[in-house]
Amino acid sequence: MSESQTATKPVGGLALAVVYVTALFFIWALVTNLLDPLLKTMKTVFTLTPVQANLTGFAFFIAYGVMSLPSAAFLSKIGYANSVMVGLAGIVIGCFMAIAAAHMHVYTIFLIALFVMASGVTLLQVAANPLIASMGKPEGSAFRLNLSQSFNSLGAACGLFFGAKFLLNGEIFEKDVVITDVMREEALGFVSNVYLGIGCALLAFIIAIFLVRHKITAAAPKTGKLVLPFVALTSKWANLGSLGIFLYVGAEVAISLNLLLFLEQKNILNIEAQSAGQLTTFYMLFAMIGRFTGSALLRVVKDYYLLAFVAVGAIALSLVVIFTKDLIPSAHEGMINVILTEVPVTTGLIPAFAALLIGLFNSIMFPTIFTLTLQRSSAPTSATSGLLCMAIVGGAFLPLAFAKIQEMTGSMSMGFIAPLICYVYVLWFAFAAKKAPTHAIEEGVSSGH
Repeated sequence: MSESQTATKPVGGLALAVVYVTALFFIWALVTNLLDPLLKTMKTVFTLTPVQANLTGFAFFIAYGVMSLPSAAFLSKIGYANSVMVGLAGIVIGCFMAIAAAHMHVYTIFLIALFVMASGVTLLQVAANPLIASMGKPEGSAFRLNLSQSFNSLGAACGLFFGAKFLLNGEIFEKDVVITDVMREEALGFVSNVYLGIGCALLAFIIAIFLVRHKITAAAPKTGKLVLPFVALTSKWANLGSLGIFLYVGAEVAISLNLLLFLEQKNILNIEAQSAGQLTTFYMLFAMIGRFTGSALLRVVKDYYLLAFVAVGAIALSLVVIFTKDLIPSAHEGMINVILTEVPVTTGLIPAFAALLIGLFNSIMFPTIFTLTLQRSSAPTSATSGLLCMAIVGGAFLPLAFAKIQEMTGSMSMGFIAPLICYVYVLWFAFAAKKAPTHAIEEGVSSGH
């Protein structure tokens, strides 16, 4: 989709619209990262295998592959303000479908509800990134984008923390408990309450967006002719970059979805599900720290060098998780109590901390791969950007690979082989990008994940 910024933007009342659009980044991150504790709930309530449980991620992220093109076409037809409201409405509908699934005790309906939510999120992402860049003076676009991405990271951390607190709050998640129908009903009741709260809050937010829709429309980029992402398939670097996004997002999601289950294991931290879920918040907090630090480093370090560095870090930490076993003596009892109280003696602190720390090295991968690709692709920028956004669908497939390796080997640690392979490709991509010729990127293109 081709877009051009208007030369002059109206200023009056725009600040409130900017706040609302920035809040969208928080909203979709929170909704997306509720998947992690939700996977634990679904696995426990419906007694699912690892692969079956990871279908929650598949149902959500497959929407990026299915709905990206319709979302772009929809945006080009009805405009930005209307697209934002429709995207929010899609999330609301998905929330109420999840409530119905909880009352009906049907896992398949949960999966459909997640797909509907993700379809709304996809439309929000297609609209919000170029929208926030255009809402104000052009020289302030970088600041607005970085601020929005910070709220995106905050939303991700909140999704993990509050999801663990409110979704994993029941007897059914206690260790060595005999699960009863009453416990299942209670757990699904918590799911229903969480999505009811989100749905009602977003209904109110839609009304708020409606009240400032004219300000959003006035500040938005002009919509133009839709350029299909498939045009970019003729470019070698568009394909290489899309594979990089596919694998990176897949690795990030595979780890995030399974991190709670990994940490609660007896040979790792041996803690309750809720405590493990709250600890996963650090995965996203590390990512937020890495994003701020990486943004500063990119001013003095070449982007492909920094990408290679973080890829090496992610590879090293993945290897630690895979091969480290029982290396912490009991003398280190209580180390983790600095972060979380009432944690028992454990011999798995090293792989636990390594898995959480991968978030730090994930931080700048998405935007750096995105930008490196745009600089080297011979296809139109809008088509390349569209293909890269469609590649986020990798989040649907890599978690299934993670779970399948876990089932085949009987070890969650071995599941980290899947993201390890992804990070190896990212490392190769960084060195390949160093040698490739570049060109200028069209003004106004932005990315976010």
